[in-house]
Amino acid sequence: MILLVAILMPLMMNSCANPGSGPDGGPFDETPPKIMSMSPKLGKRHASPKKIEIVFDENIRLDNPQEKVTVSPAQIEPPNISSSGKRITVTLHDTLKPNTTYTIDFGEAISDNNEGNPFGNFTYYFSTGDALDTMEIAGTVVDAQTLAPLKGILVGLYSEDDDSAFQTRPFDRVGRTSEDGKFSIKGVRDGNYRLYALKDVDGDLMFSSRSEIMGFTDKTYQTSSFPDIRYDTIWRDTVYYDSIKVVHYTHYTPDDVVILAFQHADKPRHFLKKQRDVPEWFRMYFTGPSGHSPEIIGLNFDANDRFVEVSSPFNDTITYWLKDSALLKQDTLTFAYTYMETDDSTGMDTLRTDTFELVPRMTMARKLKERAEEMKRFEKEREKRHKRGDYSQETLPAEFIELIVKVQGNLPPNENIPISIKQPFARFDESRVHLYLGPDTARTEAPFRLDRHETDPMLYVLRGEWNYEQQYTLVVDSAAAENIYGLVNRKVEKRFKISKQEEFGSVFVTLPDADSSAIVQLMQDDKRVVRQEHYSEGSADFFYVKPGKYYLRMFIDDDGDDLWTPGDYSERRQPERMYYYNKQVDVRANWDTEITWNAKSIPILQQKPEGLRKNTSSKSRQTAHQRNLERRKEKRK
Repeated sequence: MILLVAILMPLMMNSCANPGSGPDGGPFDETPPKIMSMSPKLGKRHASPKKIEIVFDENIRLDNPQEKVTVSPAQIEPPNISSSGKRITVTLHDTLKPNTTYTIDFGEAISDNNEGNPFGNFTYYFSTGDALDTMEIAGTVVDAQTLAPLKGILVGLYSEDDDSAFQTRPFDRVGRTSEDGKFSIKGVRDGNYRLYALKDVDGDLMFSSRSEIMGFTDKTYQTSSFPDIRYDTIWRDTVYYDSIKVVHYTHYTPDDVVILAFQHADKPRHFLKKQRDVPEWFRMYFTGPSGHSPEIIGLNFDANDRFVEVSSPFNDTITYWLKDSALLKQDTLTFAYTYMETDDSTGMDTLRTDTFELVPRMTMARKLKERAEEMKRFEKEREKRHKRGDYSQETLPAEFIELIVKVQGNLPPNENIPISIKQPFARFDESRVHLYLGPDTARTEAPFRLDRHETDPMLYVLRGEWNYEQQYTLVVDSAAAENIYGLVNRKVEKRFKISKQEEFGSVFVTLPDADSSAIVQLMQDDKRVVRQEHYSEGSADFFYVKPGKYYLRMFIDDDGDDLWTPGDYSERRQPERMYYYNKQVDVRANWDTEITWNAKSIPILQQKPEGLRKNTSSKSRQTAHQRNLERRKEKRK
């Protein structure tokens, strides 16, 4: 027994000192896994394997192979890619093409199982014919509107003389973007190619639906290569480097392709649902936009001039307000509804007619019944008041519309006052609206204009000639506004003050290389546009900007609609070009910020300012090498 303990003790002590076993157990193992065998062998010609096996010298981990491993040419039926212990197995289900180089790009998906040491970018390849194609094409895919890198996008290529292939057959060769939007297509035959990006929703490996995110290049690219060198830094710790290693390698081009990805504006349009909560209105929902206004033909009522139509900006939600009081009492509305719908088989928009029956959840009969019950309760309470000699309230309080006047506190000098109600206006009498300048004791009439909104029948805008730091009072007399059901407003009075000019800053943007149709946007972030201004006479100017941190971007408004417009592949039209100013803009009160921005001189991948870039670094744990470097740094202290 004593002899056994004597033998085991050194083994246990040695085990305790095993690398990576703890803070005091020596350095972490930095050695990446090594390939011991591959079947078929790497680069084998005249091979037609259905199963590929790669064996390593230690247990390995294969991270998310469905997203990080790409087989090219593209496979219609996805291959099975799995790992077990020291082995990776890839099973191909598609019939292999003759005289073709196949690549399985593992990227950085392989690492050892203990410390997570990456195996490095690895691509397995073989050929079904005599030749091995070795060219590569690399680049980046970004969102055309935000210039943000897009992860998990397929990037494929076709020969330059095959312009229709993108919509008729799978990619010839394919790669997939990493977290930072970068892609590399390997095993390419020397030649000229067009490149395409695709978020392949239906898995057919080609552009088959305009709802898919896609992008394409206008030019063709010629593959090439040349011998090159790079310099790799060998670090002693996280601060000091040990040496610089010269590495000779083959540099493949092009390696700087940028594809602007977008989704077509005309998303497939289908009827989604109908809604009628109350008798006064009903609402129709669609899955996509349309410039066509649907037609209603009443089957149990006369639909002519019976509605006020309110559409969303892209006509995908339409609310119909019933104007006829007699029609409100009719519980069931039956009508033929003709609208534009996308034919999924052709992708073309066609007119479709459906018959609908709509019954409100709260019928007019029920509303009248509740009103009658309310009247009975009022009469009982009135009798009680009469017995007490109280005759102050003889009639049921009248129903009024709520007039929503959005102004309070300080109003910026460049803003106007929106006035709205919750149903369409029948009228709004400007003569019963008053704007006063100055305090109550010495106020005077101030000029203003009341404009009805162009597309929203429930909104007016009051525009005044504001004076800095002055007190204003807005008075809307009772019954100045009336809705389509004959209800009027109560008197509304609002006091507000115009802000000091010194509370704001200005931003003057000089644009030496801008197009005449350029529009510049001042933004808080990628989703919030504070204001936009048209380029004019060499600049775009922003007045009365609240102090804060902002960003600038500019797009070329080719179609003149004041909106950024995506591309259209059927017309081979790229999206309207977007540019970002690559610095944050600090606006200070009572200060003019002047910026000269040569937008087209900055490479597209360098334009996005740091404050708008999302962290696309890998979420994997810290490598053993990094932990060892930090340990060495601590020992140097």
